[in-house]
Amino acid sequence: MTNPFPGIPLIESPLFPALLETMGLTPEEQKVACDLHEQGYAVIDFPDPEIGERIDRIKANLGPRFTGIDLADPQSNKTVGDRRIQDAWKFDEDVHEIAKNQHMLDLLAKLYGRPAFPFQTLNFPVGTQQEAHTDAVHFSSLPERFMCGVWLAMEDIGPNAGPLFYLPGSHRWPLLTNSMIGRRGYGSKLASAQQPFEEGWRALREVYGATEEPFIARKGQALIWTANLLHGGCYQKDQTLTRWSQVTHYYFDDCIYYTPAFSDEAVGRLDLRNLVAIQDGLPRPNTFLGEVIQRPKGKKKLSARSIIRRLRDIA
Repeated sequence: MTNPFPGIPLIESPLFPALLETMGLTPEEQKVACDLHEQGYAVIDFPDPEIGERIDRIKANLGPRFTGIDLADPQSNKTVGDRRIQDAWKFDEDVHEIAKNQHMLDLLAKLYGRPAFPFQTLNFPVGTQQEAHTDAVHFSSLPERFMCGVWLAMEDIGPNAGPLFYLPGSHRWPLLTNSMIGRRGYGSKLASAQQPFEEGWRALREVYGATEEPFIARKGQALIWTANLLHGGCYQKDQTLTRWSQVTHYYFDDCIYYTPAFSDEAVGRLDLRNLVAIQDGLPRPNTFLGEVIQRPKGKKKLSARSIIRRLRDIA
């Protein structure tokens, strides 16, 4: 069938059951698509025959960079000191290769209906023990939901190591914005971008009766999750354990990319992102239906009036 809603990711479309047969998926990929549509996440074996060797090299390279953690001592507390490195793809070739894995890019393009590009990596030696949150308050797009994360287990992870958890089906809940919670975000400063939304998430969890499910993963497994899926890190019962992982965040082509926690969408004040695609190092400008939305010189944020004026000029 012809898709009348190209501004909705295929896996989140209300027409998904009818579109599924047109997406060109293998039986295994169809299961991934159905899991993402119904649950908001899907588990796969990461599509790289060298993934085990890559993981071992990454751990050897990044381990000494985590100051304040004695990773060599099996009895030391691993939950202290530095616990993440952002954008290690810039200096670690294996992190880079995982982020730009072509099989993953091809799969995401089929699932979402647009080419994908990775824009950020995070590497962790231990769990985050974070409260439940969605990535959609950190990374969002116009049209909405053209963003996802892929979390890779870099070792076998048991229940005592603070495994990742998620709330199945929560991706279908309302996508929270500052206007919904009665807050102005544009120009604000926050110690935690997700803190203002936590009360709303707790209320939704109570109303829907949702429960957390841990991801007890083995080395080389990956979890794909949608932009609005609530997820976090379980309490780490054994502080001597590591929980090595890599997260890669992806956007999709032909969108406006911005940070909702510092935006007021209702009046068009957007905290725009200045992105580079990891796979080719090239800029990915903010675009609307193929037309580049230029920022005013020297400004990071762009108002709705400015966007409308520029679109009018383009037309």
